[in-house]
Formats: sequence, structure tokens, C-alpha cells
Amino acid sequence: MRAFYGVTLPGAMMLGTAQYPSPTIMAEAFRASGASVATVSLRREAGGGQAFWDLIRGLGLRVLPNTAGCHTAREAVTTARMAREVFQTDWIKLEVIGHADTLQPDPFGLLEACEILCAEGFHVFPYTTEDQVLAQRLVDAGCRVLMPWGAPIGSGMGLNNRHGLRSLRAAFPDIPMVIDAGLGLPSHAAEAMEMGFDAVLLNSAVAQAGDPVAMARAFGLAVQAGALARDADPMGVREMGVPSTPLLGKAWL
Repeated sequence: MRAFYGVTLPGAMMLGTAQYPSPTIMAEAFRASGASVATVSLRREAGGGQAFWDLIRGLGLRVLPNTAGCHTAREAVTTARMAREVFQTDWIKLEVIGHADTLQPDPFGLLEACEILCAEGFHVFPYTTEDQVLAQRLVDAGCRVLMPWGAPIGSGMGLNNRHGLRSLRAAFPDIPMVIDAGLGLPSHAAEAMEMGFDAVLLNSAVAQAGDPVAMARAFGLAVQAGALARDADPMGVREMGVPSTPLLGKAWL
């Protein structure tokens, strides 16, 4: 797996910390998933206080603070600066929301915030779309990771634009990429890994499941399966059927 700002993670799953039925279930879900990164919003940490922060640190995972809920570049930059002080890390998942219904990123605000934060030494993980022009601008600004959405946040729809995501992956072969948002089923995560993405980030699909711990375990296994399948060099798609049993040696009557 590619390194994220020089850090090679032990696993390809990143998991959010919001919406779980209880802190205990959240901790059990993280352990079942095999996730190597926990995403935490500054708002969530403030609401949970020291007990929540102690729980997150007790998981022994890399923490990725995010600017969830920010709608302007200024708000996102301020939140990122506060998060760096609270969580003691230069990593930041940057969200600048531009549409209230789809929760699509604001490309203009996102790029503006990225330019500021990269210049200040942040290691930015931008929540973006599959747009290649925007991706290039983010890379030019200093981003060394891209996090294209699979579908709207919390929708569970999976990978809405497979062609666009494949094209983006092919256009930036050396940039680590994480599918972020919209995954609802383990099969969605497996498909993302099969397509060549380096990790997946999800929250609602696990936290809002009837059994979050079992769903976390299922996603963890799916991520592993997808990565193994990708590395195994899958066969290409064919337009016609090809017999798996050779015709050579067949008895002709």
C-alpha cells in the first residue's frame, strides 16, 4: 500500500467515530474492523470531552481530524488550526461543503483552504469529487493524497460514477487515493479496492447498521479481499464466452 505523507498504514480501512449507539460499541466496532485510522471531528471531540478523547487514544490508531460541517474556506481553515492543537497532528481531512442536499464539496472553497493549509505545513486529505481538473489543482497546491467521494455522504449508494473514479485513479497513478463517503455495503468497499484505490473511509454504514460490530468486521474483510484481488492481477472482461475446459482431446462422435 502507498504511504500517506510518508506513513505506511497497517490496514486500508479508515473509520469514523460518529453516530454509534454507545462508546463501547464504537470501540468494539473499531477492533472488529481492523481499521488503522480513526477520523474525528473537532465538534465530536468537544461534545465527548476528555472521556471520548481517552477512548480514541486507547484504540491505538492514527487519528485523522476532519473539518466536518464547514461550509466556507475560512471556517475550514480555522477548524483545522484548532484541530492541530487539540489532536497534536498535522494530518487533516479537509471538508468544505458546497451543497446542502448532496453534501458535495465546494471545489472553490476546497482549493482555497488547501492552498492555505498546505502552506502552513498541514498534511491535507481533501474530500473531493472525481473531477480531474480539480484534482490537479489540489495536487499543485501541495496535496499528496486525494479523497474522492463514492456517493453523497451517508447515502449508502456506493460508487456512483465508476468511469470517473477509474479515470481519476489512472490519471494520478502515484497519488494515494481514498474512497470517502457514500459506501453502504462491504461489496462497495471491495470494489473500490479492486479498482486500485488505496483505502476506504466510512462511518454511517457501520455506525447505523443493526449490528455495528458485525458490519465493521464485514467491511474489514471486504477491504482485504478487494486488495488481494487487485494484487492478484484479475482477468480482463471478455465480450463473449470462453470455455474453461479445453477442446483439445475432446472425443468427436
